[in-house]
Amino acid sequence: MKNGLDEIQKIIDNIAMTKKHVIALVDCDSFFVSCEQKVNPELKNKPVCVMSGRGQCVISRSKEAKALGVRMGMPYFQIEGKMKEATYINASHDLYGEISKEVMSVLKRFSPKVEIYSIDEAFVDLTGLERLYKKNYLEIAQMIRQTIRDEVDIPVSIGLSSSKSLAKLASDKAKTNGEGVFLIGSRKIIPVLENTGIDEIWGIGRNISAMLRKNGILTAYELVKQSDIWLNKQIGIHGLEMKHELLGEMVSPVSDEVKLPKSIQKTSAMAKFTSDKEYIKNSLNYHIHRACVKLRKINAKCHGIGIMLRTKDFKVYYDKRMLNQATSFELEISDIIFEMLDELYNPEILYRSTGVILDTFVHNSEAQLSLFADNEIETKKDKLSKCFDKLEEKFGKNIIQTGFITKDV
Repeated sequence: MKNGLDEIQKIIDNIAMTKKHVIALVDCDSFFVSCEQKVNPELKNKPVCVMSGRGQCVISRSKEAKALGVRMGMPYFQIEGKMKEATYINASHDLYGEISKEVMSVLKRFSPKVEIYSIDEAFVDLTGLERLYKKNYLEIAQMIRQTIRDEVDIPVSIGLSSSKSLAKLASDKAKTNGEGVFLIGSRKIIPVLENTGIDEIWGIGRNISAMLRKNGILTAYELVKQSDIWLNKQIGIHGLEMKHELLGEMVSPVSDEVKLPKSIQKTSAMAKFTSDKEYIKNSLNYHIHRACVKLRKINAKCHGIGIMLRTKDFKVYYDKRMLNQATSFELEISDIIFEMLDELYNPEILYRSTGVILDTFVHNSEAQLSLFADNEIETKKDKLSKCFDKLEEKFGKNIIQTGFITKDV
């Protein structure tokens, strides 16, 4: 056993000697709750839960709510009346998006390489910044953490290591070590891997986890002991990358390139079960507007447009169209959505929720006009869309209503 440990440690030491990188994962603590506590300081140090959609289930909890026994994903009907001391707040994703931008802006002041991984997480390449800040990497991480706390009023945990996978594990440790910062150096890698279950490894899903367990692999350390040939056969290139990342090799560097999402989905339950077609159109219009605003914010257009209708009995109807000419113009998208609605709609059915899905994106700079496209009309659509966005920035959301949006949708 000791020989095996020695061999793995030699590999780790060789990687550390030849490829010296330091990556931080900055992870906002209970982000949605922290945002609500930022705008309403009276909620600090109290049990608070942020609820999805129309208060359907818990999607973020304060540590005080966790202590009460509130679990992530818990539906409201299970906790209603049982945990009256907690405060329950419907999610406000626009607010969370704006505060996320503030956090990311602070990170970009510290390093030129920041990869935004999600609304509340980012990888930061700190390599070589010791000379600039005249501090060691732990001190730099503590400085970043304190700056975000002081300027944005959001608590964060920061994990440091030589690869993204290890930085992710380190950030989990940082949440529980009482200091908010944790470094996994080359001599800490094996002890950490020995105490990390397979399910805790970033990128391992349910199917891979089941396969590894079936083969007697229960910890991250047992994973890295497997040969490259075996991992490649069982998992493919992803398994090899995972192993080398866990050994401290930076397989995936931090990239500040903005990647387009796979899709934008805007869905929600309606205020009432209904078969009223105009009411359903109203709900869809609201989703179309929100999806298009997000699409334009990432400077992209879509080829794919989908509609979703869910009935009172939870049956789902779905349709999708693919466009030759990519667009981000909501009046054009609404025409297509309503054509699909005409085909799906049944006046005898009660509907409970609607949704709009946009996908197959291209950057604006890469969007090609089709052979028969009218360049002048497309330019006018882009200008009108920009006017919508500027008016909303100046006067507030939903100042421009492309349909007949009402608050009870």
